[in-house]
Amino acid sequence: MTLRGDWSYPTTIWFGAGRLNELGAACAAAGVRRPLLVTDRGLAELPITARALDALDAAGFGRALCGGAGANPTEADLDFCLEAYRAGGHDGVVAFGGGSGLDVGKMVAFMCGQSRPVWDFEDIGDLWRAADADAIAPVVAVPTTAGTGSEVSRSGVILNSATREKKIIFHPGVMPRVVVLDPELTLGVPAAVTAGTGMDAFAHCLEAYCSAGFHPMADGVAVEGLRLVKENLPRAYRDGGDLEARGGMQVAAMMGAVSFQGGLGAVHALSHPVGAVYGTHHGTTNGVVLPAVLRFNRDVIEARVERLCGYLGLSGGFDGFYEFVCDLNGEIGIPGGLGELGVEAERLDELARAAVKDPTAASNPVEMTFENTLALYKSAM
Repeated sequence: MTLRGDWSYPTTIWFGAGRLNELGAACAAAGVRRPLLVTDRGLAELPITARALDALDAAGFGRALCGGAGANPTEADLDFCLEAYRAGGHDGVVAFGGGSGLDVGKMVAFMCGQSRPVWDFEDIGDLWRAADADAIAPVVAVPTTAGTGSEVSRSGVILNSATREKKIIFHPGVMPRVVVLDPELTLGVPAAVTAGTGMDAFAHCLEAYCSAGFHPMADGVAVEGLRLVKENLPRAYRDGGDLEARGGMQVAAMMGAVSFQGGLGAVHALSHPVGAVYGTHHGTTNGVVLPAVLRFNRDVIEARVERLCGYLGLSGGFDGFYEFVCDLNGEIGIPGGLGELGVEAERLDELARAAVKDPTAASNPVEMTFENTLALYKSAM
């Protein structure tokens, strides 16, 4: 793989195979002298994490590690990692892993100097303004999957274990100062995870493009992100060692998170409660509900999707795009309905009530009510 680049949009990004070796330089560029590497429990013992610690150690930054993030991280996971951060006298975070490791790492850097509970900074209105911006520690982000794009977002998702609701915590200062985007780190990702994370990136781009919000710059980023997923996700799924496809998916995931500044929609509004209640993989859940959401939004987004088809080289207008999505899901093994993920019909009322309250529901192109959201869940079963 010969592609390599240093970018400054929306933050400093170092992209290319083997750039994990520059992790020490990234910490120095971010102003971090005593980093804590935060990751999830599954990744903490794997060789790629040891490689990251080796890179830090070789640069004189030590080997401090906290592998406390769960697959759907809770406030208890955050508190565990905060305790490690404070006990170690750290001054910055290396957020390492998939969405859970990146989100918890960013939230550690955000909350380490705050005096109020994390829930006080939910992404509602201007709640973020109550935070002490000067107390936010710097973050270096290193994604090991290609899906969430959390490495270039200003928020993190934490599960409230009492209410079983996923909460989006937002602050502009949470944006990592340096991102190390090394596709070699994704070579060992299993095919099922490649599929799920890839559909997360696809959903981010598509929902941003179809959002009710007006953000033409985000639209442009989203369209190219969708093209990258179309061209690279099947390749990465079939051949996990295809480094070029892996790199293309990392860039697509990053572009998805940049583009959803324009808003998300019903895919995420449905997916968040399902993940909170059933512990399902977020990106896989997105892929499962996506066809039903396309049908739900069709009357409003049809003309926009037809324009998108021209760029993606798809024929047949909206119907052609819908068929492409269904075929892509089938090609990469995404389950055919929520029932296959264990979702129970008797809990759909509960899920629908949570979905209409999810912050992402507000920017769906069709207004989400309890009644139509319940019907949407049923159609996705």
